[in-house]
Amino acid sequence: MSFQQGLSGLNAAARNLDVIGNNVSNASTVGFKQSQAQFADVYANSLTGAGGSQIGIGTKVAQVAQQFTQGNITSTNNPLDLAINGGGFFRMDNNGEVTYQRNGQFQLDRLGFIVNPSGGKLTGYTANASGVLSTGAPAPLSINTSDLVPNVTTEVNAVLNLDSRNAVPVGAFDQNDPTTFNSSTAVSVYDTLGNAHTLQSYFVKTSAGNWDVHASLDGGAAFAAGSITFDSSGALTSGSPITIPPQTVTTGAAPLGFTMDLAGTTQFGSAFSVNTLNQDGFTSGRLAGFNIGGDGIVLGRYTNGQTAVLGQVVLANFANPNGLQQLGNNQWAESSASGTPLVGTPDSGNLGVLQASAVEDSNVDLTAELVNMITAQRVYQANAQTIKAQDAVLQTLVNLR
Repeated sequence: MSFQQGLSGLNAAARNLDVIGNNVSNASTVGFKQSQAQFADVYANSLTGAGGSQIGIGTKVAQVAQQFTQGNITSTNNPLDLAINGGGFFRMDNNGEVTYQRNGQFQLDRLGFIVNPSGGKLTGYTANASGVLSTGAPAPLSINTSDLVPNVTTEVNAVLNLDSRNAVPVGAFDQNDPTTFNSSTAVSVYDTLGNAHTLQSYFVKTSAGNWDVHASLDGGAAFAAGSITFDSSGALTSGSPITIPPQTVTTGAAPLGFTMDLAGTTQFGSAFSVNTLNQDGFTSGRLAGFNIGGDGIVLGRYTNGQTAVLGQVVLANFANPNGLQQLGNNQWAESSASGTPLVGTPDSGNLGVLQASAVEDSNVDLTAELVNMITAQRVYQANAQTIKAQDAVLQTLVNLR
């Protein structure tokens, strides 16, 4: 029986060396998870059950289990490289077949899809033209490189301080005569074609706590826009928001009209100041770059200073990752042993956080593997020695007279 025991030991040690060799060969493979050969003893079946002095008949490889521990994260120069810090897998679409991987080395193909080196497409939640995510079934993610369409101004927000110490100007308002108004400010607004126009606002004190507001577009004739009132504490009590009626523009765009919200504007005994002055319009813009956040949001940056959501990367996790079927090319497939995938956004539940411009290194400890290789080699030699010893015993029996 020692022949069978020794042979099983040789086979087990050889399988262990195979596993160690595979780990060592993939020490530089991004996202690789090392494996471990796990062994079990073997006993012969008995009709009456195992006796207390039964001797085993060797060993066998019970399982080659992958170790899904976290690998080190290394920075790269590719903004599409992604590392998962924590649990989960990237969900890939390979011509309709769904696979999973930890290797986050991605690039753009000619159609703008985010793909791995094998051509599989990274999946996630796609976004519409308004940047609203479709959080239904994940779909292949692509980077929309088309221009960002202009947005017409619909509201101007201004928070000012009008100087209560100002005297009431003498004479009728004249936009070309600074002595006929107390203060003025300007802001750029945008028409339906994305052309910028200058809105000039003039503030004329009419009495204590009361001001008239005049406006002009692109230096044209000024018009009375409205009046605002302050109480004795300097707080705005009425007149906001002011409606700017549609103004004809020469760019071929639709007439430009909007509201001017002065909420928060004050009248204190200090110099005129502009605390906030913004509006909601912008011109068209081209995609200048993009980045992927820790939550998987793909955010595009445009030449007009705007940003827009282009999509969101999703991750998947399994109740038993060791049950995944290995496919090669750093990919796994779902199996009955792994359980169904639990798909969600990064940094939610038990899913990890994404780190852009970085990759997860192999989790192989090369020093430990070399020590394991020496141990496996010694085990192989020891099992070969048991076969040699049994052979010597049999030779002695054959030579008996």
